[in-house]
Amino acid sequence: MAYDAVKMADWQIAEAAEGGMPAPDQWREKLGLQKEEILPYGRISKLDFLKIMKRLQNKPDGKYIEVTAITPTPLGEGKSTTSLGLIEGLGKRGMNVGGCLRQPSGGPTMNIKGTAAGGGNALLIPMTEFSMGLTGDINDIINAHNLAMVALNARMQHERNYNDEQLARLTRMRRLDVDPTRVEMGWVIDFCAQGLRRIIVGLGGRMEGFLMESKFGIAVSSELMAILSIVRDLADLRKRLSEITMAYDKAGKPVTTGDLEVAGAMTAWMRNTINPTLCSTVEYQPVMVHAGPFANIAVGQSSIIADRIGLKMFDYHVTESGFAADIGFEKFWNVKCRYSGLKPHVSVLTATVRALKMHGGGPKVVAGLPLPQEYTKENLGLLEKGTENMLHLIKVIRTAGINPVVCINRFHSDTDAEIALVKKIAESAGARCAEANHWAKGGDGALELADAVIDACNEKNDFKFLYPMKMKLRQRVEKIATTVYGADGVSWSPEAEAKAKAFEADPKYDEFATMMVKTHLSLTHDPSVKGVPKGWTLPIRDVLIYSGAKFLCPCAGTISLMPGTSSDPAFRRVDVDVNTGKVSGLF
Repeated sequence: MAYDAVKMADWQIAEAAEGGMPAPDQWREKLGLQKEEILPYGRISKLDFLKIMKRLQNKPDGKYIEVTAITPTPLGEGKSTTSLGLIEGLGKRGMNVGGCLRQPSGGPTMNIKGTAAGGGNALLIPMTEFSMGLTGDINDIINAHNLAMVALNARMQHERNYNDEQLARLTRMRRLDVDPTRVEMGWVIDFCAQGLRRIIVGLGGRMEGFLMESKFGIAVSSELMAILSIVRDLADLRKRLSEITMAYDKAGKPVTTGDLEVAGAMTAWMRNTINPTLCSTVEYQPVMVHAGPFANIAVGQSSIIADRIGLKMFDYHVTESGFAADIGFEKFWNVKCRYSGLKPHVSVLTATVRALKMHGGGPKVVAGLPLPQEYTKENLGLLEKGTENMLHLIKVIRTAGINPVVCINRFHSDTDAEIALVKKIAESAGARCAEANHWAKGGDGALELADAVIDACNEKNDFKFLYPMKMKLRQRVEKIATTVYGADGVSWSPEAEAKAKAFEADPKYDEFATMMVKTHLSLTHDPSVKGVPKGWTLPIRDVLIYSGAKFLCPCAGTISLMPGTSSDPAFRRVDVDVNTGKVSGLF
């Protein structure tokens, strides 16, 4: 039974559906798990990754389905909603299906974006737990990350206060001689707090820490979160956590978490984070939630661990990539799949009439303000021009050797003529295309999409990476910029080029992934530029290094690791019924 998504808020649909959600023992029976493989946390559970993989290691993998999108409006175009709707649709077709989504950050949940739990009848439950910490993975990451910062600041204080002999005798430490002007890492919290972007720590006397400029980022921007998304097991996590570069010494050499002898304790904080959390659609199909890294500076994917489990447990496993296909799919394609060794069967490209009209020259879309009437009234000319963005991203996905399925995520204001036009243009490009009405109708509204995905999964593809790992950094960036973004070429600032040359000269960096950093609101580095612009060059201003995750991050444009809270944040509408303890107002 579908709920009335027009009249009911998402939190109300979630509350109504949660009464029928399977309990941990019911999930164990439904999924064929052993008793010790499911770890109950109240209404939800974690899955013991190591035990499940050991038991199912020889079982063939299921079909691997990735969900991405066209370049979105600032409102988002419903990748999570589409992922959940597709799982529901495949479930309606009788398939053994599940998936995995990223864990949402408290910052966007309490700000403008909301929880990323999907919406309407394509919703993840239990919504309150999902939106507000789940089983504690983000909290564990915050503690592990900030412990590393505690270790660094204390070490700098002790090295300032003691000479070498005293340092060795009193603290059993060797001098690291950290350069206070080259501390790369900051602190993290899980809220949008622009007032913490630049801070001073250590004010007071010699026993009050080391006086220096510092900073906060949002928790999902932490390198630890990026690491969690790509590790294969606990040993891999421990190794990568010891290789994080926190600062540089006065000779220019990196100072790592291993040097600070804090990586073991960080791993202890994060030991439980390697196990995905089991949640549910409102139609009671299993959906894991695991990891939540930024998509514009990190990989923007749920975890490799969850995909490995899902492909063993389910005949169809759905995973979502953050942001649009130029960022999310590109990183799924050339980073996540390379690290995991897994090959997708199909990619679903989510499109909306609203976003296509924006790319056709429609008025600016601003979160929190009503949509201009161009987006709610039929306008085939505006729509047709905007399909250039969709066609470009279809071509990008086909470059990976995959023929995508275009999903038109239908809104109630879309007309039949508009849907028909998008279908005609997508199919003329050789892609499958399906209308989906999962927001309003749940799995019944996603049957056309499910059928298209099943057909695509049965079609042989020729999946291949965009570039070989032996290709040097600047060549990789050129390849991504010209092939994926549609740029004419790349320009490098002197600082960025000097860094790139240094990385290229050291063979150890050949194995590092190229993790592009740019806006998700445009194919270019400029978020105001829509459609498929021609005759432009991608400017690279810097190259960041995540040595634990093994990422080199070329930066195009300015990206902040700490978002700001808006003038009308979502937390103003969130409350608790003091008689029942139920949370209202989440969306």
